[in-house]
Amino acid sequence: MSTTAPTQLLADIDLDPEVRAALEASPRVTIPATREELYTLALGPEGGPVFSVDYDANGTPVTEATVTRCRNGIAVNFPEDYMRRRDPKCMLIADDRPTDKDRYADRFGESFDRVRSETIAWLGTQELVVVPFKAGGLTYGSPSIAIVPASSAFFALALVDLQGWTTFEELGAFTPRSILYVAPPFRHTHFDGKQVVVHDRTETLHEIFAYNLYPGPSAKKGVFSVLLDIGEEERWITAHASSVRVTTPYDNDTVIMHEGASGGGKSEMCQDLRREDDGRILVGRNVVTEEDYFITLSETSELSPVTDDMTLCYPSIQDGSGRMVVADAEDGWFVRVDGLTEYGNEPHFEQAVIHPEEPLVFFSIDGVPDATALPWEHTPDSNGKPCSNPRVVISRKNIRHIVNEPEPVDVRTFGVRMPACTEDNPTYGIMGLTHFVPPAIAWMWRIIAPRGDKNPSIGEHADAVKKLEHGGMVSEGVGSYWPFSTGTKVAAANLLMEQIVTYDRTRYVLVPNQHIGAYKVGFSAEWLTREWLARKGGGRMRADQLEPARCALFGYAPKEITLDGQPIRQTLLRPEMQSAVGVEAYDAGCRILTGFFKSELEQYLTDDLHPLARQIIETCLSDGTVEDYEKLTPMFL
Repeated sequence: MSTTAPTQLLADIDLDPEVRAALEASPRVTIPATREELYTLALGPEGGPVFSVDYDANGTPVTEATVTRCRNGIAVNFPEDYMRRRDPKCMLIADDRPTDKDRYADRFGESFDRVRSETIAWLGTQELVVVPFKAGGLTYGSPSIAIVPASSAFFALALVDLQGWTTFEELGAFTPRSILYVAPPFRHTHFDGKQVVVHDRTETLHEIFAYNLYPGPSAKKGVFSVLLDIGEEERWITAHASSVRVTTPYDNDTVIMHEGASGGGKSEMCQDLRREDDGRILVGRNVVTEEDYFITLSETSELSPVTDDMTLCYPSIQDGSGRMVVADAEDGWFVRVDGLTEYGNEPHFEQAVIHPEEPLVFFSIDGVPDATALPWEHTPDSNGKPCSNPRVVISRKNIRHIVNEPEPVDVRTFGVRMPACTEDNPTYGIMGLTHFVPPAIAWMWRIIAPRGDKNPSIGEHADAVKKLEHGGMVSEGVGSYWPFSTGTKVAAANLLMEQIVTYDRTRYVLVPNQHIGAYKVGFSAEWLTREWLARKGGGRMRADQLEPARCALFGYAPKEITLDGQPIRQTLLRPEMQSAVGVEAYDAGCRILTGFFKSELEQYLTDDLHPLARQIIETCLSDGTVEDYEKLTPMFL
């Protein structure tokens, strides 16, 4: 452990007296000097092979997690299915600053003050691990700390793997911009077993109280909340996006930034295109006729990931070119591996996690003691099916062809999970393979961020499940980062409007995943669009190569798409031309989509809304054409 006493290391850190008193009262405070030491702590006092993370909840022992020692890392598993994915309603706001999120006082009928004090006092009775981190990554992040029970050291390990390893000696004296507190038994003693993450904000400090050990809503998205909070104060955004530099076989580079609600294809944008055993690419399978549609590509582009999920649009890195410059907000990635089902799905990634430079942290992976944790061995849920949200935390330095410098974005794509649409069962699953849209329409899609069905990342509440099961839609909200924002929707919408207006040399593209009309496509539409945009050199188009889509919210459809001399079927570009869909079903889907947009957009019509944003929403409410939107925000082609 650190050769310097914890009290000495923490002496120069500006802490609330109540917090400092708890640290001084703790039976033991450990500040790991190295990641290796923190990894050892995560395995418990016996060092494995299986460590049970247990807590006392009003006299009842509760196992919150198990940590299994594997050859390539630790496999963390939660006994409850519910704890294996983020609860979308776990965020609560404790302070009186502006917010549209649920306030703690409204849900529980009292201020957070009492439980805050009880939390900090409880931490004072525990052996603790205290780790520093920089919220937003090592390069641009803000100094912060986490206070975690020693028995939950795996949580601290995941946090610093995501944010990057640093030490108090490296940071020197500082005032934390954020503090993360972890108190697992409070989930049972105070919150009826539910995931609860409470945010308490001042102008200079953002405190996060995590009452569960799944790191998604706290160590991952909680830090995202801190960045959004800082950005709202300073007028910049951390986008919920991945980005990748695509280098064609002809050495042309295009940077694509992909946004969308959870499950919208952000991780997949950085993945290689999948091939069949014979080398062909399965574009899609018709769910009515069961016909498979293949194409062949002799060569595909080289992918160099830039960001995975939290993308900094930081002011100091902008170059004034009209293209937005982005950088990663994380030093490690919380990668969902549900798409890996067998050996060989992602050879380079599999190699990185099976033979890592240092042991990794796996979540919901069925690890066997002292054996190799395999990314396709997903822990079964109680229904016997593999968990849909298995994860691995992996450092950027272990990602093949990673880009470590900020990159200017050529094309911003937006992914939407689409259900199948057929003549017998019309739905909103009518988006074609690729659509170019004016910035005004691109803004609306980000403001609403529809979340399609069968989302693997989060646990749906009953009201959302009912809507999705009946062909409806659920909005994830502003920029798709709204679930993690602690502010107000209108303020976030205005900031996104300013961003889109400022960076006007950007092309905006919509891409579906899962289905195009009657075709089950998975993520092939996204991968093929990425390949095509790059081969066109930054997605350059001429106006005469586009035609208005039948549904105005889809902007324009390409008249044709050709890859390696192979034209993509027109029925995938214009789903209304599919024999299993037709114009009537397409128009029914368009009405579902348009009605949903109208119902979601009305809430933004307040006095504080950006004037251009108001015009865009009014255009939608009056059934404007794509030409109407383009008059408000001309397309950059």
